[in-house]
Amino acid sequence: MQTRHILAAFAIGGVAATAHAQSSVTLYGIIDNGIAYVNNIGGAHAWQASTANLYGNRFGLKGAEDLGGGLKAVFTLEGGFNGYTGRMGQGSREFGRQAYVGLSDSRFGTLTLGRQYDPLVDMVSGLSAQNQWATDYFAHIGDADNLDGSFRVNNSAKYVSPTYAGLQFEALYGFSNQAGSGTGAGFSNNRAYSAAATYTNGPLNLAAGYLKLNNPGASTNTGGAVSGDYGGTLYSSPQSGAGASSQAVIAAGGGYTIGKATLGAVYTNVKLAYFDQTSLHLDNYEINGQYQLTPALLLGLAYTYTTGKSNLATGTQTPKYHEVALGANYFLSKRTAVYLVGIYQRAAGDAKTAEIAELDQASSTNKQILVVAGLKHKF
Repeated sequence: MQTRHILAAFAIGGVAATAHAQSSVTLYGIIDNGIAYVNNIGGAHAWQASTANLYGNRFGLKGAEDLGGGLKAVFTLEGGFNGYTGRMGQGSREFGRQAYVGLSDSRFGTLTLGRQYDPLVDMVSGLSAQNQWATDYFAHIGDADNLDGSFRVNNSAKYVSPTYAGLQFEALYGFSNQAGSGTGAGFSNNRAYSAAATYTNGPLNLAAGYLKLNNPGASTNTGGAVSGDYGGTLYSSPQSGAGASSQAVIAAGGGYTIGKATLGAVYTNVKLAYFDQTSLHLDNYEINGQYQLTPALLLGLAYTYTTGKSNLATGTQTPKYHEVALGANYFLSKRTAVYLVGIYQRAAGDAKTAEIAELDQASSTNKQILVVAGLKHKF
């Protein structure tokens, strides 16, 4: 009898160990807080407590269960928060950054369903300086190309392919969740679709993609693909404040590593149409570089030139912007770093005031300077 009990105990322990080995859940997060100085906000300088500068603050769970034959069930639940107030971000959502479940296969790729980043964020944005070392303040004007991930896509199905000889592609569709009308306006009322691809070969990394939104942030369909966190100075008409009827983004970029240095370039083309029949077209041209001076110290330099065209009832305007970033990241450990970044923006053409991204507060002149210092920790 005792022998049978011992054997049973070993059998149960073996099953438990196998189940444990086949499943995993990881708790993770980032907190990033700092202090920023801005030389001109409406004519006055400001010192500000600034959070989520280099990386968005987050607290999340992700897991995988091995289903056998190379197939896994995967999930991610990730919430954002303000590091100074503790308040939830992304429209006060509990898991506003990401919330999805799916299946992953080593041969056929990964299919996920939920609230997710679009493929441009996944594959192109990492080539921009603002997602490497320059902080979110260096996002392209108004983050109109969403490379800074200002909004996510709800009701979305996303497919990510395996990597074939360095090439990987990704596609996403975000449902409006409305029935189609005779003109199809219901089905497309606040929907999104996007695709991108990336190629990596040794020191070379290339990526390109496309994103299209129909009636994003629609007040007539707040349960659609993009809602709650779709907003910003350029997401509504400068003439009347009317919302966007459509938004289209083309993005491409590349990076090449030579020893301790990495050189990169990013181009985005943004077209916004508004319900008052006005429109905005922006082209962003970014070049960036970083140099690993020591194993602990990373230095960076970047420049973005933005040229635009606004079609208003009063005529056509051509705003232009020049922006430069200079920064340093010092790694105290693999998980903890301090950083110092300075950004200078000058408005030109028909743009009369400078407005660095994330500030949402314009200068009283065509120039604005920001310096931010902070500490980030991953856990």
